[in-house]
Amino acid sequence: MKPVIAVAFALVVTSQTAFGQSTTATPAPAKALAATAAQGAASVPAAAQPAKPSTPASRSASALALSDEPIFDQGTAQRIKQAALSYGDIAVRGGWPTIPAEAKFALGVAGPHDDLLRRRLAISGDLAAEKMTGPFDDTVVAALKHFQLRHGLAATGTLTPRTLAALNVPVAKRIQQLEASLERLANMPFTFGPRYVVVNIPATYAEAIENDKVVRRYRVIVGKTEKPSPTLTAEITTINLNPTWTVPASIAKNEIVAHMRKDPGYLGRMHMQLLDAHDGVIDPASVDWASLKEPNFTVRQESGSWNALGSVRIDMPNSYSVYMHDTNQKNLFTDDYRFDSHGCARVDNVRDLAAWLTRDMPQWGRPEIDAAIATGQRTDIHLPKKVPVAWIYLTGWMSRDQTIQFRNDIYDQDAQLLEATAEEAAFFNQAASPAATERRKVD
Repeated sequence: MKPVIAVAFALVVTSQTAFGQSTTATPAPAKALAATAAQGAASVPAAAQPAKPSTPASRSASALALSDEPIFDQGTAQRIKQAALSYGDIAVRGGWPTIPAEAKFALGVAGPHDDLLRRRLAISGDLAAEKMTGPFDDTVVAALKHFQLRHGLAATGTLTPRTLAALNVPVAKRIQQLEASLERLANMPFTFGPRYVVVNIPATYAEAIENDKVVRRYRVIVGKTEKPSPTLTAEITTINLNPTWTVPASIAKNEIVAHMRKDPGYLGRMHMQLLDAHDGVIDPASVDWASLKEPNFTVRQESGSWNALGSVRIDMPNSYSVYMHDTNQKNLFTDDYRFDSHGCARVDNVRDLAAWLTRDMPQWGRPEIDAAIATGQRTDIHLPKKVPVAWIYLTGWMSRDQTIQFRNDIYDQDAQLLEATAEEAAFFNQAASPAATERRKVD
C-alpha cells in the first residue's frame, strides 16, 4: 500500500497553495456543484405535488438520470488516488468542523450555527468557498443536497440525522475509506470489456456498462451484515426464467428446521419439497424435526410467484455460489437500507437487465422474456458471449467529473483490511532490515 496520506502532506507543504486552490483534485468541481445546485432548485416544487407510484422502471430511470459515469472502470484506481491526495490536503489544513447535535437550521431563520455549517460544506467542496458566511438559505439547501447525493443519502436539503452523522465523519476516516478502496482494486484483477456489469456492495446499486458509459442502473439488495456478499469477478453465462430455488444447506439447517419444529405445515405453504440424494421426494412427516441436527436432504422451492428468486436468476459461476436474481419481495427495493439477503444480489427491474444481457439474441427481447415467464415453465437462456461481472466493495471513490463519493462501511471491512495490510508491510520491512539480514547470516 502506497503512503497516500504522506504524499498528500508533502504536496501541500511544497506547493504552498492557498486554501481551495490546491494543485490536487478538488473534492467537488464548480461545474458539478452548479449542476447539482440547479437540479436541487428545480426539484423543489412551488406547491406539493402528488407522489407518483414507485415502480421498478421508474426507480431504474431515476438512478440512471443521476449520471452515466461508471463507478468501476479502468481509471477508477487513479481517480481514487487523486481523491486521497485532495482529502490529505484537507487533513493537513486541520480538517473540517463538527456540527453540534443540537444545531437547528431553518430557511429564513438566523441561527448560531449557520456559518459553521457553511464552512463545513465549503471545506469539502459542496459550497463555493466565497459563500462561507450567511444565513441558512437556498444556496445552503442546494449544497446540502449535493453533499447528500455524494454520500448516498436522500437529497432533502435538510439536516437529517443521517446527514449530520455523515457531515461529522472525520477527514482521516474518509481518507481511510479511499485507501481501503484503492487496496481492494489493487488485488482485484478484472478484464474490462465493451459490455460488463458491476455491483458496488456498499452503494447497493448495479450498473450495466456499455462502451464506457452506464446504460442501465438498478437498486440491489445485498448481504446482511452477518451474511455479507463477497467481492468477486466472474462471467454471466445463463439466464434462468421461472427458476426453482435449491435452498442452501446453511439455511436449511438454521432456518427451515426451526420453522418445521414450530409449524409442520411450513414446507407445504412455501411450496417446498424435501429431496433425497437421488432427487426422490421425502415426506416431511417422516422426518424427526425435534431431534434433527444435520439435515441429510435437499430443500427445493418450486417456481412461481412465491419463489424467493422471483422469475429470473442470472447465473455467474463462482467459488462463492452466489448469483443475481429477482425476488418475490419487491417492496424491499423502496427501502434506503438494502442489506437484507443471505449473500446473493437481488436486482430491481431485473427483467430489464436480462433483456440487456440478451440484446444480441433477437429471439430473446423483452417481450419474449415476459411471454416465457408468463408460461410458468422453466427456461434457460445460454448467452452466446459471456458478460464480465464484478462485485466490488468501494466505500470511497471519485467519478470522472471529480465528484468524490462515500458510502458507509456496512461490513466494517475497511479498518480490518488496512490493519492487515499494515501488519504485512511491517513483517516484510522487518525481514528486510539489516539486523534481520545479519541474523540470517549467523544462522
